[in-house]
Amino acid sequence: MQKTISMPNVNLSPSEQRSSSLKPIGLGLLIAAGYFLAIPLAFGANGYLLNVFTTMAAVSFISFGVWLTFAIGRINLAQAGFALIGAYVTAILVSRLGVSFWICLPLSGAVAALLGGLIGWPVLRLKGVYFAMITLCITEACRLTALSFPALTNGAQGIVDLPLPSELSLFGLTIIPAFEKGARLPFFYLAGTLMLLGLWFMWLLDTSRVGAVFRSLRQNEDLASSLGINVAKYRVVAFMVSCFYAGVGGAFFATLQQNVYPTTFQVLDSVYFMVYCFVGGLEFVVGPLVGAVVMMSSFELLHEFQRYQTVIFSGLMILCILLMPNGILSVIKRRSGKLEEASNA
Repeated sequence: MQKTISMPNVNLSPSEQRSSSLKPIGLGLLIAAGYFLAIPLAFGANGYLLNVFTTMAAVSFISFGVWLTFAIGRINLAQAGFALIGAYVTAILVSRLGVSFWICLPLSGAVAALLGGLIGWPVLRLKGVYFAMITLCITEACRLTALSFPALTNGAQGIVDLPLPSELSLFGLTIIPAFEKGARLPFFYLAGTLMLLGLWFMWLLDTSRVGAVFRSLRQNEDLASSLGINVAKYRVVAFMVSCFYAGVGGAFFATLQQNVYPTTFQVLDSVYFMVYCFVGGLEFVVGPLVGAVVMMSSFELLHEFQRYQTVIFSGLMILCILLMPNGILSVIKRRSGKLEEASNA
């Protein structure tokens, strides 16, 4: 039996449209206030925790791309591979050609997106476990490529001592000052800005007609094709956007760590990006952010257990997926719905 395509309701009343748009805006303002104000005030003197929050924001940004491929019904394990591509593009351009980091950041995403489009056009025809296996091989192929061309990537030794971002100025006006060695707040704010911009764009995409087309592909590609939708084109577009997120995130991490190696991003990282989406909730755009915060916070809290840390963390991750298969946000939404029904009664 064919499934119907769920299209967004465009006949909302003005009051309903305002209420539906205010919720994401309010959530975004809450996230921004908590990240840019509360965290620096509470943990500004603790460099280690600032680095943890910076990493949370950056991996959330990369995971948004994985969430988008889930939206078209594909399991993407190539995100770490394209993040590695973005990292090497920035490392090579910054260290050898002296290109500004602020140019390399979007350029790395563009290169990753272009390669993703070239690779995605044939492989996106596959579905389910077959596509997952191909994307896993892509990540490993990126690592082996970085090892096999030492003249370009410096092989296993990697590219080290990358320069910090210089100042960003426009018409003689300094917009972002040059990053200083040892300063953690600039990277913290940059990661938060990327996270919020990535979340905002993903929300705009999800609530647009293009997002409705993506959901139709996940439900029934044959039916979507019968309605005149160019299935292949939209699949490639979604994958290219996902790769762009990975490339930008990889460029950020390369500059944050001031080095890049073939093992900087591996298959395990792709698995983590996917798990963050599962734990947060695949139905929600903010799911990858929630999943990353919960899982990385849990890992840090288990630091006292030393060598058992990874084992306990893996067990908790499995339990979380088994007990909440639709993610943490789905449980919160269900409980809030019950409370609302009880109050209305």
